[in-house]
Amino acid sequence: WWHILPNVIGPVIVAATLGVGNAIITESTLSFLGIGFPPDVPTWGRMLYDGQNYIASAPHLVIFPGLAIFVTVLSVNYVGDGLRDALDVRSR
Repeated sequence: WWHILPNVIGPVIVAATLGVGNAIITESTLSFLGIGFPPDVPTWGRMLYDGQNYIASAPHLVIFPGLAIFVTVLSVNYVGDGLRDALDVRSR
């Protein structure tokens, strides 16, 4: 365990953060398609679905939830990459 765990922790953290980002995108996609959470639960995908009818008159209804999804997934991936770099035993 002493030799294996330090070398495994970096790839495991990256895989976990990529999984979180994938889960966010999957949930948003399913909610946008109408097969996710019920309509009374506010999700980013449901906000995109509700705002698509008003995209010409009120584009902010689609832009902000889309940016929130993008920034959140990007941030989670960068946090995972930073943790991998911080916990890398080969760079010490």
